[in-house]
Amino acid sequence: MEETYIDSLDPEKLLQCPYDKNHQIRACRFPYHLIKCRKNHPDVANKLATCPFNARHQVPRAEISHHISSCDDKSCIEQDVVNQTRNLGQETVAESTWRCPPCDEDWDKDLWEQTSTPFVWGTANYCGNNSSASNIVMEHKSNLASGMRVPKSLPYVLPWKNSK
Repeated sequence: MEETYIDSLDPEKLLQCPYDKNHQIRACRFPYHLIKCRKNHPDVANKLATCPFNARHQVPRAEISHHISSCDDKSCIEQDVVNQTRNLGQETVAESTWRCPPCDEDWDKDLWEQTSTPFVWGTANYCGNNSSASNIVMEHKSNLASGMRVPKSLPYVLPWKNSK
């Protein structure tokens, strides 16, 4: 039994394709091959059913109920279900210790304290009267190389403006 189990885990083991008996596929590539071959052989795919416990098991539709009752992978799924139901009452959710960090920001207050002049690209912004530096002009610092300038107009015509 142990040898059979190790054999089934070997990624280099060759498996026969259920859609084309001439195909011998490595176990590690088998799921990808099944998808590809199912598309290439729709007539054979309609005659086969997929095992609900292992998608690698493609069985003739007439034999699927027998396969389901005797599938080796069924025991793994059943054991998982039993373990989950046993642990259902034992699980406790840990109380979170996360606390919100203190915050000195007040976005609503900042909104009311803003100057009433809107931002316009390329123009000088003056500080409001409530600032101690009310007569200092805040110039926009250009990151362009010397001798370069920002274009004065857009490079295209807006569709709603007719320039005839």
